[in-house]
Amino acid sequence: MNDVARLAGVSIKTVSRVVNAENGVHPATAERVLAAIDQLGFRRNLSARNLRRGTGTGTLGLVLEDLANPFYSVLTRAVEEVARVQGKQVLTGSSDEDPARERELVLEFCARRVDGLLVVPAGHQHGYIAHEINAGTPVVFVDRPPGNLDADTVLIDNAGGTALAARHLAEHGHREIAFLGDALEIHTAAERLRGFREGCAQAGVPFSPDLVLMGPHTYESVAQALRSTLRRATALVTGNNRITIHALRALAGQPSRPALVGFDDFELADLLDPPISVVTHDTWALGRSAAELLFARLDGDRTPPRRRVVPTRLLARGSGEVTR
Repeated sequence: MNDVARLAGVSIKTVSRVVNAENGVHPATAERVLAAIDQLGFRRNLSARNLRRGTGTGTLGLVLEDLANPFYSVLTRAVEEVARVQGKQVLTGSSDEDPARERELVLEFCARRVDGLLVVPAGHQHGYIAHEINAGTPVVFVDRPPGNLDADTVLIDNAGGTALAARHLAEHGHREIAFLGDALEIHTAAERLRGFREGCAQAGVPFSPDLVLMGPHTYESVAQALRSTLRRATALVTGNNRITIHALRALAGQPSRPALVGFDDFELADLLDPPISVVTHDTWALGRSAAELLFARLDGDRTPPRRRVVPTRLLARGSGEVTR
């Protein structure tokens, strides 16, 4: 600001009034200051300004599993839209399902003095963030609950969704239903397996552990799983969008396919032959609800931690309606 003031031939206070759009500066003077700003490439240090005013840094931290996953891309956009209305910017980082990386990102954002945090947990121990919460940094956990910590959480009805899928396939005559899920230590994967088991019981079809395969999945592992399970199973529930896509690639070109219901919708699912039936949910609502809860805390809400659940529904398109 000293450099701008010298070049424009004005006081620092005049520069301050111009950059903060305050009244009391003659238009010709303001034009001279703006020309000096352009010439020097001056940019305000917003973090320093906000800290000086006691209004925070104007930023939020968002820790995801993997931003490349379309599910997290939609969630991020929803958070950004809420933050934009509130005049905040969102900083994001991917943990890659690594608890150590999650902790590193969370503490890095806290060191940068973000005003609040939204976290998709990779680990099960979150006592490390309790000090930040007690110091006044609000934290909302998204898609998965925190471990050993009582905090605001927004989830999807995972168990309810896979129970819907199992009952739907049973209604079309299937009694041997396979399930391919993510690693069992992940909360969403465990909940979806629980829901699948409950859905089978509700529909009166057997739950066969040998038709269940849980774990981090690649195309190769999914193809191998299908070769073994589909000798018996006539239907399949896939535990997330990535597993569904791997399964479709493995099944491509085969003369007969199992009935299929996938958890999570994905792009072009409705254009395949047959179109893919999915358990769907409003990912935008998940991100928006979490962001709104965070801003309520920033606005002074001191009520006990809340737990919100976004509902799921079955979207029948064709692949899950194949009769036995």
